[in-house]
Amino acid sequence: MRENGRRRDMTVFPQRAAPHAKAAHILVVDDDQRIRTLLSRYLMKEGYFVSAAADAREASARMRDIAFDLIVLDVMMPGESGTAFAARLRESAEPLRSAPILMLTALTETADRVEGLEAGVDDYLAKPFDPRELSLRIASILRRARRADPTGPKRFGDFVFDPSRGELLHDGAPVRLTTRERDLLRALAESGGAIVSRQTLAQRDPARSASERSVDVEIARLRRKIETDPNAPRYLQTVRGHGYRLLVDLLHANR
Repeated sequence: MRENGRRRDMTVFPQRAAPHAKAAHILVVDDDQRIRTLLSRYLMKEGYFVSAAADAREASARMRDIAFDLIVLDVMMPGESGTAFAARLRESAEPLRSAPILMLTALTETADRVEGLEAGVDDYLAKPFDPRELSLRIASILRRARRADPTGPKRFGDFVFDPSRGELLHDGAPVRLTTRERDLLRALAESGGAIVSRQTLAQRDPARSASERSVDVEIARLRRKIETDPNAPRYLQTVRGHGYRLLVDLLHANR
């Protein structure tokens, strides 16, 4: 992504998140700056990485660069409403189509809630709400999204990786991987989107311990095979000071 002619680094910066960060990256979309700030602070204290947007247009721009684990979305916003934005995401390509959405609303009519659910949101929370309920609902949505078999095939963009077979396909065609690249991709794929430290990746093969620097080199090589722009990775992301994670498409049983 570019801003004012300059490329934005795709690295995730978690330095404001709590020390017990839960790895999930949440996008808060609300036109009320006070609510955006309060939600962002609370969720960071809960251990999440948090980005914020004031409307659907800004949210769309952020989502072009980062595959968020969950979107907290206000229904009443200027311009495109939260409901319309959710419906548009569900018509988009992966990973936008499967992004879990928790909608916040001050509307109390059943018809309004049904409209949001029909648009594809995962859950609803009425304003005003208890922050503890917000936290529980977010945790529940993330658990459902990550309940997939860790050894089952993982899709990211046009790629599908089968950890059990060590096979990577691009639009159905096999992609050649070295043994080290295959083991690295398997370790990341089986983490379920969680951060895997450089030390863990370096020691993934007890019979052949490697340095953390060698992991960085392997990551760079793997990115050249799976990323459209290796310098701005969409799927194999760096979490500065923590390690790496592979963002795979979230598959919902009901969609």
